[in-house]
Amino acid sequence: MRSRAVPHAGPSRAAICTATLVGVVVTLAAAAPTAAAADARCLRPAVTGSTTINVHFGGSSYPVAVYVPDGAPRNSRLPLLLNLHGSSQNGSIQMQVSGMRAVADDEGFIVAAPNGAIAVPPPPTGPHPDGNWAWNVPGVPLAPGQFPPPTARDDVQFLSRVIDSVARRFCTATRRTYATGFSGGGRMVSALACRIADKLTAIAPVAGLRGGRPAPDEHTVPEVHDCLPERPVPVLAFHGQQDFVNPYPGNADLRWGYSVPVAIQTWARLDGCRRGPQASPISENVTRLTYTDCRDNVSVGLYRIATGTHLWPSPTDGHGVIDASRIMWAFFEHYRGPA
Repeated sequence: MRSRAVPHAGPSRAAICTATLVGVVVTLAAAAPTAAAADARCLRPAVTGSTTINVHFGGSSYPVAVYVPDGAPRNSRLPLLLNLHGSSQNGSIQMQVSGMRAVADDEGFIVAAPNGAIAVPPPPTGPHPDGNWAWNVPGVPLAPGQFPPPTARDDVQFLSRVIDSVARRFCTATRRTYATGFSGGGRMVSALACRIADKLTAIAPVAGLRGGRPAPDEHTVPEVHDCLPERPVPVLAFHGQQDFVNPYPGNADLRWGYSVPVAIQTWARLDGCRRGPQASPISENVTRLTYTDCRDNVSVGLYRIATGTHLWPSPTDGHGVIDASRIMWAFFEHYRGPA
């Protein structure tokens, strides 16, 4: 019996679908930007030095002082430092107090120094042209004991918006967003670490570290449920033992409450640290206390200044000759956060 020639069979429908899918995947892979390509597309405005941007929040617009160092390539993503002022001060004062412009120039990072929105009486030196403001720290009263009104700006969410706005405008490296603050600004930074740890890589409060608000019925300990960060946060604090505004041993004022040692121990517990505190003398007046072996390789530390008062530690303050701004930046450089 003579066999019939069988026509050549074309590719099956499954084979066609598979080839098509592979082609699509290859095309998409080729089109997907690499991290380097994404960075290359990031182009900061051609502005350096001090500038101001408007941040829109809650139906209002707020000016935010930003400092951009000179010399960095415009298509490189620079770290961002949030720099928060103390009570009765403002962002421009904080930039002077901290000396962060010089550090930013040397190390190559952007600084944002926003203002609080609660107007408070000026200090004895008189009112400042940029106003005298306080932060709305969640659950914490203002002087002389009253709580912010219900209409007060939600500063946790506002500062989250500031981080996002500066990141978009100036192409900052979102995995390198750090925060510091002085006094009331340090309390605000602590609250941010408790609530938006996904946006902060590390914090370094000066004269203001907290681990949650003081417990209303027992001011010597923090309210446990007030600080539940979603990830371990590296912490470095600075505090003078002669600080009578935010006393090192604590006080009965619910703006402050428990002691600085309790605050640093609280962060060591939150970060799961298993060693410490290890005390290291830095100078005659300065001791560094460090907790290590923490979750995600973070650390928790405190520069304790025996003769320090309510000041930002600097080589010119006469209380230990340390430069808190440069020490904290060296600490920050060890850490990268979530994308």
